Amino acid sequence: MNGTIHMTNATGAPVHRAEYPRSNDATGSRAARHIDTGIHRPYYKTKTQGQGGAGFMGETRVQRRLAAILAADVVGYSKLMEADEESTLRTLKGHREIIDGLIADHDGRVFSTAGDSVVAEFRSAVEAVRAAMAIQQELESRNAAATQRDKMLFRIGVNLGDIMVDGDDLLGDGVNVAARLEGLCTPGEVFVSGSVHDQVDGKLPLRFEDKGEHTVKNIARPVQVYRLRTDAKGSGDRPTQGGGLPLPDKPSIAVLPFDNMSEDPTQEFLADGVVEAITAALSRIRSFFVIARNSAFTFKNRAANVVDIGRELGVAYLLEGSVQRAGERIRITVQLVETEGGAHIWAEQYDGLVEDIFDLQDRITERVAGQLQPSIRLAEIERSNRKRPQDLSAYDLTMRAMPHVWALEKREASRALALLDEAMEIDPNYPLALSLAGWCLAQSSVYNWSETAESSRTQAFKLAEQAAQLSGDDPLILAVLGAVHTFLRNFGTARVLLERAVAMDPNSAWAWQRLGWLDNYADQPQQGLEKFEHALRLSPLDPMNFNVYVGMASANEIARNYDEAVKFYRRALEERPQAEWILRNLVSSLSGAGRMEEARECFETLRRAYPDLTITKFRQAMVFSTAALDCMCANLKKVGLPD
Repeated sequence: MNGTIHMTNATGAPVHRAEYPRSNDATGSRAARHIDTGIHRPYYKTKTQGQGGAGFMGETRVQRRLAAILAADVVGYSKLMEADEESTLRTLKGHREIIDGLIADHDGRVFSTAGDSVVAEFRSAVEAVRAAMAIQQELESRNAAATQRDKMLFRIGVNLGDIMVDGDDLLGDGVNVAARLEGLCTPGEVFVSGSVHDQVDGKLPLRFEDKGEHTVKNIARPVQVYRLRTDAKGSGDRPTQGGGLPLPDKPSIAVLPFDNMSEDPTQEFLADGVVEAITAALSRIRSFFVIARNSAFTFKNRAANVVDIGRELGVAYLLEGSVQRAGERIRITVQLVETEGGAHIWAEQYDGLVEDIFDLQDRITERVAGQLQPSIRLAEIERSNRKRPQDLSAYDLTMRAMPHVWALEKREASRALALLDEAMEIDPNYPLALSLAGWCLAQSSVYNWSETAESSRTQAFKLAEQAAQLSGDDPLILAVLGAVHTFLRNFGTARVLLERAVAMDPNSAWAWQRLGWLDNYADQPQQGLEKFEHALRLSPLDPMNFNVYVGMASANEIARNYDEAVKFYRRALEERPQAEWILRNLVSSLSGAGRMEEARECFETLRRAYPDLTITKFRQAMVFSTAALDCMCANLKKVGLPD
């Protein structure tokens, strides 16, 4: 590997790497030494009035921009070279191929390499951190399979700051801080600055350890440092359950499906309803991380131990239990389990009448909250304040409709509406039934299931608004109303409602997903991608995640990253082949990518599913911006979709 960097000295003459003065910082990395020496050479370009820029009393003009900088360096490189030069260079080359590839995968650009160091620029702090995490995880895996001689550890620092541009090179404090963070870093890990932490916290499923402020060489102000918790090395905290998702930095729990112990199998929906209510109530405690119901329900009737479940979902605790009904009496048994070792933390039994079921659910929620966070006071527990039905039959029918509501398939939506209509006949003012019926009608409008999309939207809005008037403090009901407003192109109102929903329930994967779609419709695909990623972490095994992949595909289609869009559309269809409405945009993206043979083949499948589809009907159903729709329609016309 050629480590030569072409730079100039104060006279403009070339300077070779060997001529650089060494830093006196004993703890400084090689990357830090290179960067610090770089700022002593002329970094500016003179800009005169005659060249299009007005100088101020002869002052030079420097090009600047804000960027996320990743600085990586090999631990103990000199000793490794001293021990075996050829083997070290061979290992470094293999590691660099991995690092460079992962940086490119996250839209980064390597702008400096000096021997064993790598410095890269990213337009997004989120992508820089994702790249850093991916690099360390990949290298850890590579080291695990390597001989002791071929093991090589990297330290990585990430900073977000103002940088100066000199051709392809970047300079200044924004770069220097990243290198200093890397110098402070523990081998095999990632340190980030406070500015990066502020941008990333809450957007990625990561934990951060506050390392305090540090004074570093050549930086006037102290630097706030955080350690990215990719595992548990060097800390007293729990591990991330190797091979699984990292644990959040707050109490984390999944409420598993309860067993129906009644002789009557129809009481299965009563057990599911108990789980739904407890999950909703726990989700609204902002200091908790709660896995969405849909992901937890993938473990229904599935044999798995608590350790494996905790690893798959990335949570520290599980709540499991059973419901038994005999006549009008009901017994709910619950137990709280710690996932690292499967230890039982607490178990309890609740007896009462069926008409007392909502009070029993509240008591269980309070008990679980107290166990997870003993300091929490009863008055601070934010219960799910959903308006309860006047008749349990309406509740039962609504619970039966739930899986059909979220399937996002035409036949399933019809089944859901039939059950919800029955529920509303029994209790016309049951907000949850009204809201879910509104969402089913909204699906009909956007997926080209009805001849008149406008009529479906109008009915959907009527039901969703009625539900919100009856129960305006329910985050699910607010999210449905926000989604319906989105389809009506009332984007401002939709954002207010959806943001209010996630403020009430920060664990609502579906509300985050709808915010991602709203960003897509508003031509903000990068922000949309971030919200879809967050939804995936909140509900990693959710059967509805196929729609998250559709959202990620849509974001790429809007950004005209057509090949990436195709990849995500195809993944969504693999998970839900019956969701044929996805084909509309898969055809558009294949056409946009110039993959016309594939586009025409896919178009034939689309025509069989939607024989009456036209450009006009497509436009009526979709709610993207005019510019985005024009582009999609032009791509569809290329394969023969009529006006």
